[in-house]
Amino acid sequence: MQKALDTAWEQHILPTLMEFVRIPALSPGFDADWARNGHIDAAVALAENWCRQHAPEGTQIEVLRLPGRTPLLFVEIPGTGAGEAILYGHLDKQPESTGWDAGKGPWKPVIENDRLYGRGAADDGYAMFASLWAIRLLHDAGLPYPTCRLVIECAEESGSPDLPACLNHLGKRLGNPGLVVCLDSGCANYDQLWVTTSLRGMLAGDLTVKVLEAGVHSGDASGVVPSSFRIARELLDRIEDTTTGEIKLSALQATIPEERQQQAQTAAGVIGEQLAGKFPFTGSTQPLTDDPATLILNRTWRPWLEIIGAEGLPPTGEAGNVLRSGTTLRLSMRLPPTVPSSAAAQAMADALTANPPYGASVSFNGGGGADGWDAPAFSGWLGESLERASKTWFGKPAVFMGEGGSIPLMNLLAGKFPAAKFLVTGVLGPGSNAHGPNEFLHLPMARRLTGVVAEALTAQATTKE
Repeated sequence: MQKALDTAWEQHILPTLMEFVRIPALSPGFDADWARNGHIDAAVALAENWCRQHAPEGTQIEVLRLPGRTPLLFVEIPGTGAGEAILYGHLDKQPESTGWDAGKGPWKPVIENDRLYGRGAADDGYAMFASLWAIRLLHDAGLPYPTCRLVIECAEESGSPDLPACLNHLGKRLGNPGLVVCLDSGCANYDQLWVTTSLRGMLAGDLTVKVLEAGVHSGDASGVVPSSFRIARELLDRIEDTTTGEIKLSALQATIPEERQQQAQTAAGVIGEQLAGKFPFTGSTQPLTDDPATLILNRTWRPWLEIIGAEGLPPTGEAGNVLRSGTTLRLSMRLPPTVPSSAAAQAMADALTANPPYGASVSFNGGGGADGWDAPAFSGWLGESLERASKTWFGKPAVFMGEGGSIPLMNLLAGKFPAAKFLVTGVLGPGSNAHGPNEFLHLPMARRLTGVVAEALTAQATTKE
């Protein structure tokens, strides 16, 4: 089966995946004219045609198009064993970014040292190909698999705004899945299976401080008119410890389950300094701590704030001696998996806007959020199949660890199908640089994950629960 899978990737998957890289299918959040430009439709057409060529006989394939929303590819494959499963992926991409190496580019597929460079192959175009071929692998080998439904959306990089409506439209056609597979997550190395146990939530919002109707001469006004930037700093001190970066608001904190703490210790023993080492620190900059287990829990179960944008600050080359009328800072808060983003947004708004210094005009306008997710227990057939698959396809035990990003679909499906088990994993490992220059798909990792998904599906199909 390993040989058959290697052949399938080389002959049937990789050529089409390279074609996919060439399509600049920007997510609608980055391309307001996506419908007119046609790139998302081109990516869907490519995926649909490939599925029609390679799906097992009896497969039903449909492109769902709801008014005003991005398309969704829905593929239903009748099972040969017990159970039902949903396998998820997305075809939309992040913007190009600058800084690609010579000879590489976002829409130029390049294979080098077992890596496929180009935007969208790793995040997350490969998932559809790997998911369908995992089923095809079982089909060709005569092994049982559940009824499988592929849900491939086109707005994940914009926060999946169209997905709830599409899932509601599909309704009972989604069945009653006992397993949900998502290959849009990360890994700490390419040597073993990394299973995602949780995902942080997030919220974004604009903190605006206004002190004047218009800017004035700083020599005339400083010492009389308070600085909007200083007031913003003082307000941020209400929610963040400026020395440690720890978040002060209790509403944004969560108790870390003992199991997750133990898993972090195990993962830390595997990756050690690699977790911090994958980031391009400059000069003598150091990570927050040299304890890997603490860093793992920081990025998976603790809230952290980042300022990701600003308005009211002119470029340094254009900055005059002006006391500016106001400052706006775009805040991005990562949340523990179990903290609702709506409650966190309200707590932040209350803390930032109450009793503003000097009576300044202060507002906090939410820019969107997503709840985190904590996986149900892996005990039983899923956990057993993952341990077995990791040893089969990687030759090493599986590692269970949370991730710092958000995948809105997980909470959505967890709410719809509370009895389902979740297999969330992915190829976004060291250097893969999703969303940035030189993004690549680690091809051996992608092939192995295809085998892991096949093992999980046939384990579900042969288990009575």
